[in-house]
Amino acid sequence: MSGSLWLKPPGPEGTWVHVGHPAPAGRTDTPAGRTDTLPELPRPRPGGPGTPAADAGSPAADPMDELADRLGAFAGAAVHPDEIAAILESDGMTDEHIRLTYGRQDSFALAEDLYARVPRTFPEPDRLPDPWKVSLTACLLRGLIFALPGLAYVLGAPLLEGPPDRLGLPAGTLTLLAGALIGWVWDQSLSHRAYSWLGLGDRAAAGRTLLVGAPAGALLGTAAAFAVPGGPPFSYAFAAGQAVYVGAATVLLVLGRERLLLAALGPMAAGAVLSLFTDPPVPVRVTLLLVSLLAACTLALRELPLAKGVRAGVRRIHRWAERRPGEGGPVRWRMLRGAEEDHTRRGPRIGDSAPYGVFGLGTGLLVLYAALGEVLSGGPAEAVAAPSAVALTLSMGPAEWLLHRFRSGSLAGLRAARSPGAFWRRMLATLARCLSVYLAVLLVLGVTGTLLWPHAPGLTGLRIATLLLLGTVMWTGLLLQSFGAVRPAAVVCSGAAFAQSLALLAGIGQPRLVQLAVAGTAAAALAFLVCLLLGRATAHR
Repeated sequence: MSGSLWLKPPGPEGTWVHVGHPAPAGRTDTPAGRTDTLPELPRPRPGGPGTPAADAGSPAADPMDELADRLGAFAGAAVHPDEIAAILESDGMTDEHIRLTYGRQDSFALAEDLYARVPRTFPEPDRLPDPWKVSLTACLLRGLIFALPGLAYVLGAPLLEGPPDRLGLPAGTLTLLAGALIGWVWDQSLSHRAYSWLGLGDRAAAGRTLLVGAPAGALLGTAAAFAVPGGPPFSYAFAAGQAVYVGAATVLLVLGRERLLLAALGPMAAGAVLSLFTDPPVPVRVTLLLVSLLAACTLALRELPLAKGVRAGVRRIHRWAERRPGEGGPVRWRMLRGAEEDHTRRGPRIGDSAPYGVFGLGTGLLVLYAALGEVLSGGPAEAVAAPSAVALTLSMGPAEWLLHRFRSGSLAGLRAARSPGAFWRRMLATLARCLSVYLAVLLVLGVTGTLLWPHAPGLTGLRIATLLLLGTVMWTGLLLQSFGAVRPAAVVCSGAAFAQSLALLAGIGQPRLVQLAVAGTAAAALAFLVCLLLGRATAHR
């Protein structure tokens, strides 16, 4: 032992107490305050064990009682006698001293006796701040921001009038869906990469990632929309604006500027609400849409390192233009790297962000089929279940807050559980509680949206079951994603979307039953993965 294992003074009022015994009263050659290394053997009191000591300097009847009193706090909190033996040895107690003073063979025998003599106390650990505590208001604000852009379709609906497309959907629906889906997939991967840089403490790198990735995503979304033929002319302009907005919103959300984004959406949202009671002219509708779009883009550009990014791009182009042939390529004889390369911080790999895009694609298709599945399979246009999609979107705010509540509850269970089985039961109880609250919120949103949405199809028992199963898929998938297990979640969600797409294209089964079966299978698979992967205590550290 190199030193004492006591981390704080165990004596009264924080004073150190030596484990040894005071020197005999007759010794005068010992300095004041010093104790003998090998004190004399204590002798019984003249009156027997129950007789009080004649004076304060008389030795105890049993030195083990005195030692148990002095080490009671440590011995009571120990979970094994070896902990007490380590404390005794770190304080300098030799085996010879133990044999002469306490009559035990060595420190381990003395520790076992102390462990049996002192009752277990197990003091509660100090109250630590909850690292997963978040504001419910902030999460609800994010959920509202996810749903508010849908009001742009209400405001721009008169501009999208035209004959139904080849699938029976309203004019321009396929154009807008193609652009939104591709942009959603791209921005899911982009958000993960930017968040990874933020996690490394490099906000500048996150800004550069968003500066390059957001415009690229807008171009991809626009190209996907223009690749769908047959839409009204305005639908392509609307899809381009939609793609640009998604990129700007990604920048503001990743950088924590939700309130700015909400303010940018204000004019469009106010116009959409106004259009429900009046009929604003087309120029007013277009102006409100453009004002919100330009406000979001301006606020996003203000948050990005635009000037630094341009300068860095120019330098990179110059280096590329001045590079000689053969430079920068692999040189096999350069086996050792320089010291400056050994300590270069490496950023997140691009391949690590791809599963998040696949997860976004799978969940996006499942939500799309929840709203348009019957229409895409040949049903009437009145079968569009838009309230279900809106409810799933709005529920993302409470879902995010409940994900943090699960992390907080599992951390509390990790501290309180005494065995792996006890922790697993606590984790299941926390999981059931959070998932039940989320499904209750989703059901309330679905029922409310169905009642308020004009000409919405009735929310039957089959639709309710499908909605709740889809909510289970979404929440458990996000839960696995929050623990870093995004790959299995992406496989399950994308597999479910592929199965439903295949059934839709092949005309297999009744659409509602197929959707119910696919959602139920995916929910069961994700629930099994949650219990398997998150039931281990090591997953929560």
